[in-house]
Amino acid sequence: MRKFVISLAVLAMTIPASAQLATKKSLTLAAAKTIAAAAEAEARKNNWNVVISIVDDGANLLYLERMDGTQIGSVDIAPMKARTAIRMKRPTKVLEDAVLGGRNTMLKLPDVLPVEGGIPLTIDGVMIGAIGISGVTSAQDGQIAAAGAKALEGMK
Repeated sequence: MRKFVISLAVLAMTIPASAQLATKKSLTLAAAKTIAAAAEAEARKNNWNVVISIVDDGANLLYLERMDGTQIGSVDIAPMKARTAIRMKRPTKVLEDAVLGGRNTMLKLPDVLPVEGGIPLTIDGVMIGAIGISGVTSAQDGQIAAAGAKALEGMK
């Protein structure tokens, strides 16, 4: 046991003194609500009923809102679009376009929904979460998600 403690102490001394933990921005519930409110405003402006989902950078659900009259299937689809966007680090439209271009293998990726409506949320070039929208056409979902993501620009 004593040799283990000494070995551990020696190992600790070899770690650079400059090693530090990273400082990063993270998505808060308040920020998620602001992003969702911007998305909801875009949906209401167009008389569209949708589900709005916000996930953090680990793809964990942070906020979900189902507007009155939205089909219940969208409660599962919107978070999946958001999780896909953050996990794949790109808008889900990019994946949908790949499928439409003939890259059908995209359909076999686990836990990936290649359908427009999911957009990563980025601040200072770092992805801190994603928004996912479901309830109308894919293009309309994408339009609403973009409106939500744009609200993040004023939060720096």
